[in-house]
Amino acid sequence: MVQINLPQNSKVEKGKFFKDKTGSKNIRKVNIYRWDPSTGENPRIDTYEVDMDNCPSKVLDLLNKIKNEIDPSIAYRRSCAHGVCGSCAMNMDGKNGLACTKPHSEIKGDINIYPLPHLKVLKDLIGDLSTLYKQYESVEPWLKTASETEKENIQSKEDRAKLDGLYECIMCACCSTSCPSYWWNGDKYLGPAVLLQAYRWIIDSRDEDRKERLKKVADELKLYRCHTIMNCTNACPKGLNPAKAIASIKKMLATS
Repeated sequence: MVQINLPQNSKVEKGKFFKDKTGSKNIRKVNIYRWDPSTGENPRIDTYEVDMDNCPSKVLDLLNKIKNEIDPSIAYRRSCAHGVCGSCAMNMDGKNGLACTKPHSEIKGDINIYPLPHLKVLKDLIGDLSTLYKQYESVEPWLKTASETEKENIQSKEDRAKLDGLYECIMCACCSTSCPSYWWNGDKYLGPAVLLQAYRWIIDSRDEDRKERLKKVADELKLYRCHTIMNCTNACPKGLNPAKAIASIKKMLATS
């Protein structure tokens, strides 16, 4: 049996327990990963008893209730709560997703909430996405044409339909942080989120830089570290298929 020895300061300890003070009979326990780098203390799991009679339906509502009524020190990202910005991506009940779209009623037993896996944690549930954003910038996610024109760049309905399932990506990182290849090679492998965005521009009929775009991702580490595990497609909260986009890039390179 393989034995992994973790540094002492990385071991997750049992944290604080916040007992319910409302007297409600509809109580659920919420276990939340906590870590503050400024304290020098180990990460811990704090447990909160929450009155579910006065809590809206989503996990983000649950976190907001805890922060507003029980423990204001908890840190997490949030924004519009409509599932279109990706800010509140985290790991809930062992699966990556958006806290604003995940119903807590779907989680059985205690509710366990962690930051996205295999990211450097900045604080509590906030992961460091700076590497992902640099990789995103590297694929130059904007329309590139050789000549400027004042006219509208026309696209047929058929060509426009090819972008469906690609442009909807909100770069929440749920897919990339569910991918074992990205866990082990995140500094070199672009990952499913960025490769999905790369394919979105490669396939755009209005773009005139397809050959160069393909050349940029045609690398053993940037692209071919994908082993079609399919975790990315399973984790996408928007129902997109990054694995299919990556396979399409590989096919285009093999047949070009």
